[in-house]
Amino acid sequence: MEKKLAESERVAERAWYVVHTFSGYEKRVKATLDSKIAAQGLEDVIFNVIVPMRAESEYKDGRRRIVQKKVFPGYVLVDMIVNNNSWFVVRNTQGVTGFVGSEKDPIPLSEEEAQRILTELVDGRATDNTLGFKVNDNVRIIEGIFENRLGTVKDIDAEKQRLKVLVEDMPVDVDVSQVEKI
Repeated sequence: MEKKLAESERVAERAWYVVHTFSGYEKRVKATLDSKIAAQGLEDVIFNVIVPMRAESEYKDGRRRIVQKKVFPGYVLVDMIVNNNSWFVVRNTQGVTGFVGSEKDPIPLSEEEAQRILTELVDGRATDNTLGFKVNDNVRIIEGIFENRLGTVKDIDAEKQRLKVLVEDMPVDVDVSQVEKI
């Protein structure tokens, strides 16, 4: 009975914390923490380390490409139970400047904040539509054979950066750089 009570108390203490890092050190901090967790057997107090990333389209050299951008530059999210040992391990990781909150008493994200952030993430990556278009958006074709024609987005292929646009009841396959929202 006592063991079950202790486990339920541990679950109640578990929360997501925001850790501040040096700029550009987010991935390095995650990798270091992951290796420390495995090496020191801390899987029962530090459960997950995430660098929230968002795929964004970027126009470079005449082509649009998808790049990964940090959602919260300079911050890492850590799912953990704070005790002296776990706090020490995270706080003394190279590149970490501290927890958000007071230095000795970090403040966890509220359950609502954590759920809002995590529902947007899959495998640490934001799942929003990175091309800036949604199905049924009205667009104008700005380049190519159908230039200046209006249409409606019917399908999105984010990986290939292509849209299927319905122009005058005819489906047209275009690159995202060939259309603009209206």
